[in-house]
Amino acid sequence: MRAGGEAEAVLKRLAAGRDDRLTHVESVPPRSGQTCDWPRWVPDEVLGQLRDAGITAPWTHQVATAEAAYGGKHVVVATGTASGKSLGYLLPAFATLSIAQAASPHRRTASLLYLSPTKALAHDQLRAVSSYTVPGLRATTLDGDSERSERDWARDHATYVLSNPDMLHRSVLPNHQRWARFLGCLQYVVVDECHHYRGVFGAHVAGVLRRLRRVCAQYGAHPIFICASATVAEPAVSGERLTGLPMVEVVEDGSPRGGIAFGLWEPPLTALHGENGAPVRRSATAEVADLLSDLVVTGVRTVAFVRSRRGAESVAMTARENLAEIDPTLIDQVSAYRAGYLPEERRRLEGMLQSGELTGVAATNALELGIDIAGLDAVLLSGWPGTRASLWQQAGRAGRAGGDALALLIARDDPLDTYLVRHPSAIFGRPVEATVFNPENPYVLGPQLCAAAQEVPLTADDFEIFGSTTPQVIAQLVQQGALRERPHGWFWTRRERAVDAIDIRSAGGKTVQIVEDHTGRLLGTVDGGSAHSSVHEGAVYVHAGESYLVRSLDLEEHAAVVEQASPDYTTFARDTTEISILATEETCSWGTAELSRGWVKVTSQVISFQRKLIATGDVLDEQPLDLPERTLRTKAVWWTMPDTTVAGLGLADIPGAAHAAEHASIGLLPLFATCDRWDIGGVSTAKHADTGCLTVFVYDGHPGGAGFAEHGYAAAREWLTATREAIAHCECTDGCPSCVQSPKCGNQNNPLDKSGAVALLSALLSSEGVSDGSAP
Repeated sequence: MRAGGEAEAVLKRLAAGRDDRLTHVESVPPRSGQTCDWPRWVPDEVLGQLRDAGITAPWTHQVATAEAAYGGKHVVVATGTASGKSLGYLLPAFATLSIAQAASPHRRTASLLYLSPTKALAHDQLRAVSSYTVPGLRATTLDGDSERSERDWARDHATYVLSNPDMLHRSVLPNHQRWARFLGCLQYVVVDECHHYRGVFGAHVAGVLRRLRRVCAQYGAHPIFICASATVAEPAVSGERLTGLPMVEVVEDGSPRGGIAFGLWEPPLTALHGENGAPVRRSATAEVADLLSDLVVTGVRTVAFVRSRRGAESVAMTARENLAEIDPTLIDQVSAYRAGYLPEERRRLEGMLQSGELTGVAATNALELGIDIAGLDAVLLSGWPGTRASLWQQAGRAGRAGGDALALLIARDDPLDTYLVRHPSAIFGRPVEATVFNPENPYVLGPQLCAAAQEVPLTADDFEIFGSTTPQVIAQLVQQGALRERPHGWFWTRRERAVDAIDIRSAGGKTVQIVEDHTGRLLGTVDGGSAHSSVHEGAVYVHAGESYLVRSLDLEEHAAVVEQASPDYTTFARDTTEISILATEETCSWGTAELSRGWVKVTSQVISFQRKLIATGDVLDEQPLDLPERTLRTKAVWWTMPDTTVAGLGLADIPGAAHAAEHASIGLLPLFATCDRWDIGGVSTAKHADTGCLTVFVYDGHPGGAGFAEHGYAAAREWLTATREAIAHCECTDGCPSCVQSPKCGNQNNPLDKSGAVALLSALLSSEGVSDGSAP
C-alpha cells in the first residue's frame, strides 16, 4: 500500500456497516534504515557475491551481530521481522569458509550447523544460501525427509548443514562418532527463530544444545552460538538459558520499516446459545473468511494467519465461496497454505503470491517463520497468536517491500482475546515477552542426562554445562538404575538408546502411536500425558490437514487407531481434577489473603468429551468416557482468602465465584507467562484441605513445571487485575466463553458466578499491603 493513510482507509471501509466491531486502530510510524561499512575481515570474493545480490551496504545490526560472532563471542540478535538477521550470521560463516578453503583446499577444516524449528524454514534458508558461490560453501539440509545418500553426503562432505533440534537429538548426537569430522571442525551453530523454544520443548532443546557442546568438545571444537529471534524481552538472558553460554545481545534494529495501521476487531454476539444458555460470538474463522473476501475484491494482497491447518482450509474455502457469489473470476486468487503440503506445492503458491496471481492466502504459521514473501499489503490474525513476539512477527509479513501495511487482530471467543481487543494498551507500547522454560526441570534434565551419558560418560565437569541441579538428578538416576557410577564418571546402563525414550516436543511420558485403520500406516505420535484428551475414543484427530476419527485408544499398547473422516464438528475432552500441596516455595501476604507458589500433586481423569460444530461453535452433545486417573507432580501458583473475608463479601455462590475466577485466570495467564491455555490447568474450592480456606490454583500442565507458574507468581498483581477486568467488562450477563466459561471444564461450567468472581478478585486486589504490580 502507498503511504498517506491508505491502510487506515481500508480498515474503515472494512468496518463500515459492521456494528462497531473495529474496537481500536493503532498507527505504527515508519522507520528509516541505518547502514554502515562492511567489516574489514570480509574477503573480497564474499563482498563481491553480496554486492552482486544487490546488497550494497549492511544494516547496523547486521554488522554488530557479525562482528561479535567473528570476534569469538556468542551472540543473540533480536530485531524485527524482515530486518535481515540472516546476513548477520552469514557474514562470519561465509568469511570463515572462504578463508578455510584457501588454506586447505582439499579437506574440510570448517563447518557450520543451522537449526530451525521447521523443515520449511531450513529449506527456504538453503535456497537463499545456495544462491551464493562462496569458496568452501557446500550446503544441504538434514531432516526426516533426507534420503540415506543425502545424509551420508551431509556427514562426509557438507560444510553448511541446515537441520532442526529433533534431527540433532535423534540422529547426529547418538551417532557422533560417524559425524566426528564435521563436529570436530564446527565453527558456528546458528539457532534461528529461537523464541519458539519455550515451555517443555524449550527445556528439551536447551538440553540438546548442551549435549552438542560437550560432544564437540570431545573432538576439540568449541563453536560460537548465534541465536536469531523476533523481538523478545531479555534476549541475552533467554539465549543464555537456551545454550548455557554468556550472550552478547543485538537489539537496535537498523533496517527500514513501513508504517502499519493495526486494528483490533471483535466479532459480534449471535442469537445462538452454548453451554448453560450462554451467548456465543461469531467464530473468528468465519469473520476472517469474510474479511479476506472483502480485501481480495478490492485487490489488497492479504495473508490470513489461522491457528490450525483445518482452520486455514476452512477460511480459504469459505472465502472462495463468498467470491463465487460476488465475482467468479476471483475464486482462483485465494488459496490455503500450510505445513503438510508437498514442497513443490508450497513453492508454487509462494511464486503465485509474489507474482500477484494469488491475492489472498489463509495460512498457518508456516508463513510466520521467516519464509521470504514480499509485497503483501495486509495481514489478518485469527485470534491472539500466543505472544506479542508472534503478533509482530505475523504482522510484519505485510509491508515487507517497504510500503505501509494493514494488520487486523480478530478476537476468538475466549477471555484473553476479548480482554486484548478491549484493552489495546496491553498490546501496544509494551515490551514483548521473555521466553519461559526451565532447563533444570528434573523431568526434562533426567532424560537428557541419560542421553548425554550414552553419548559420552558424564563427569563432574558436566555439572557446569547442565546446571546446579545436575548432581541431585544424577543421584536419582543412579538410584533408579539408569546410570552406573564408575571411577571415571557415570555410564548409561541399558541396551536401548536413551534418545528413544525422549520426545523433545513432548510434555513427558511414553508417546502413543497414531495408526490409520485398514492400512496400518503410522500417522504420527502424541505425548502419553495428553493422549487421554487428544486421541480418546470418538476424538477428531487432525494430521497433515486431514481429519480422522479415533476408533480406539489402547493405553497398554500405547496406540490409537483412527480412520479418515470429514466430520463437521470438533471435539473437546472434559476432565475432573483434584490437587494437593506438596511443598510451598514462596509466599507473600496480600492483606488477609496470601499468594503462594510451589510443588503440587494433581490427580485428574478425563470423563467425557463435547462435540461442537465447526461452523458455529454450537454444542452438539457430550459423551462419557471411561479412562483411568493420571497423577502429575508439577509447579503451581495459588491464592487463598480466609473465611471471615469471604463472608464479608456477601457472595450468593462462593464455589461458583471461585470457579469463575479460576477459569478466567487460566485464560489470562498466557498474556504474562508465554504459554497457551492448554499448557496450564486450574482447581478452585471454597475450602481446600491443605489451606483450610478458599483457594484458587493455576498449575503447569507438564511434569516438573515449565516455568509458567513462577511467571504467574511474579506478575500476579498485573495478571489478576487483567483477569478481573476481563470478567467485569464482558457484555454478557451471567458468564460466557469470552469471560468465565472454559472448554476444558469437567464440571460442565457449573457452578459459575460471574459477579461473584468480580467481587472476589476486587477484594483480593484491594487487600491491604499490596503496593506494587508483582509479588515480592
